[in-house]
Amino acid sequence: MLKLPCFGAYFLGVLLLASWSTPALAASDSSGAAVESQAAAEQPDSQHDFDFEFGSWKAQLRRLLHPLSGSNTWVEMEGTSVVREIWDGRANLGELEVRNATTHLEGLTMRLYNPQSHEWNIYWASASDGSLGTPPMVGRFKDGRGEFYDQETFQGKPIRVRFVFSDITPKTFRFEQAFSADEGKTWETNWIANFTRQEP
Repeated sequence: MLKLPCFGAYFLGVLLLASWSTPALAASDSSGAAVESQAAAEQPDSQHDFDFEFGSWKAQLRRLLHPLSGSNTWVEMEGTSVVREIWDGRANLGELEVRNATTHLEGLTMRLYNPQSHEWNIYWASASDGSLGTPPMVGRFKDGRGEFYDQETFQGKPIRVRFVFSDITPKTFRFEQAFSADEGKTWETNWIANFTRQEP
C-alpha cells in the first residue's frame, strides 16, 4: 500500500510435469493435485477482506526518514485516503494524499484477489515516478489481521518487507510497514498510519 521508499520483489514458482510421465507418476501427480485442490477448497473465501476500507478516510502518518540506519528521525504527515471497490470486492483501488510543511506525497494502491491461492496481491505506485511497483506484496488476513510480504533490494542489500493491517473497526484501522535485513528475524517499523473514517 505505502511502499516507500522501495518497491517489491517477490517470486511465485510454477511446477509443470512433462507429458511423457509414466502412468504411475501421472497417477501420483493426479492424487497430489486432488489433495492440493481439496486444501485450496478448504481455505476461507477472502475476497471481501478489504471491504472494511471502502470509503473516505482521514490519514495520520509517521514515517522513519532513514530506515535500517540506526536513525530515529520521524516525520509526520496528514491527509486523506479514498478506497473504491472493484469486481464485487475482488479488487480495489486506493488513493492516498498526505503532506506536511515540506513534503507532499501522492500514491495509488491496487489490490487484486487470487481466488486460487486465497491471497491478495498489493501493488503500489507513486506520483513522484509514475511507475507501478512489481511484483506485488502477497498475503492474507487471519483473525482480523492482514500480513503481506515481499523481498526487495534496499540500498544495494536484500531485505524483506512486511505490511500489517490491524486494529480494524468500522471507523478506524492501522497500517504499518517494516523492513528486515536478517531474513525476518527482526523487523524495524518505518511507516505507521492511523486512519479514521470520514462521515458523509
